[in-house]
Amino acid sequence: MQRSRIYKNGSLAETNFDIERISELKKQRSVFFWVDLVAPSKKELQHVADELGLSEFAVEDAFKGRQRPKLEHYDSHLFINAYSSNFHPDTAELHTPEIAIFVTKNGLITVRDDEEFDIQGVMKRWDDQAELAKNGIAFLLWALLDQIVDGYFEVIQQLDASLEEIEDRMFDDVTRQDLVVQRRSYELRKALVLLRRIAVPMREVLNPIIKRDAQVIGDGMLPYYQDVYDHIMRAADWTDSLRDLVTSLLETNLTIQGNRMNLVMKKVTSWAAIIAVPTAITGFYGQNVPYLGFGQPLGLWSSNILIVGVSGALYYIFKKRDWL
Repeated sequence: MQRSRIYKNGSLAETNFDIERISELKKQRSVFFWVDLVAPSKKELQHVADELGLSEFAVEDAFKGRQRPKLEHYDSHLFINAYSSNFHPDTAELHTPEIAIFVTKNGLITVRDDEEFDIQGVMKRWDDQAELAKNGIAFLLWALLDQIVDGYFEVIQQLDASLEEIEDRMFDDVTRQDLVVQRRSYELRKALVLLRRIAVPMREVLNPIIKRDAQVIGDGMLPYYQDVYDHIMRAADWTDSLRDLVTSLLETNLTIQGNRMNLVMKKVTSWAAIIAVPTAITGFYGQNVPYLGFGQPLGLWSSNILIVGVSGALYYIFKKRDWL
């Protein structure tokens, strides 16, 4: 699948043009364009690369995929590899669609494996901020990066809500609740580690664009890129905070389990002490030597009174001290 746009003199002029026209478009100074390739064949990608003079190493990375988030500089273009994010709360799975981006003087090429990334959201940003189109290719790249970074925030908010749910469950006295909390905590921690792995390196992608490639983005778009950079810094910090929170939740859950076990052992020990009293008394009265009340009703009544009295006294003392 392929999508494309042509902007001329700062306005959208055409959509879904034939990529065979790239060689013609790249020569026009007042024109810049975008081409989105979804699961392209190697031949299709190589055709675009030949038309725009893209590096064979960058093209290979875009075709094979699963590269780390990075920014690479070449003589005629920039190559950016990034990941968007989609979180599914029910399964606690984090999907990370990969996006390869080629930035030339007047062209933006995106290469994706599937339609999971919300490219419609990017196009909506272009349409909503159409007045910024006068800034050329920097405008297209900004909306794309902004969409990716905002996606991190959406995932972080979902993870934060899931952690709050765990906090509420943690102190519920429900059978097997500890196991549910522990499993859910590990699932969220896994998602946070993966999110951090794709979000934190984006700082190193955006920072050189702002500082080193100022001629690419121009003065008009610089504040917008700085805003995206600020967002990715906040996302990285928030991710670290949530990861620390998950660790604290796991440790707290283990502490609660230990406290509950101590409480159970305390109750079992208290009941064992109470049960030991009648055992000792009946054992004493079961002797084969004479004692006060031996062979008489007095012995039976005195033993029963001692059992009830001492056991009741121990129960009262343990209950008062909250041991039962």
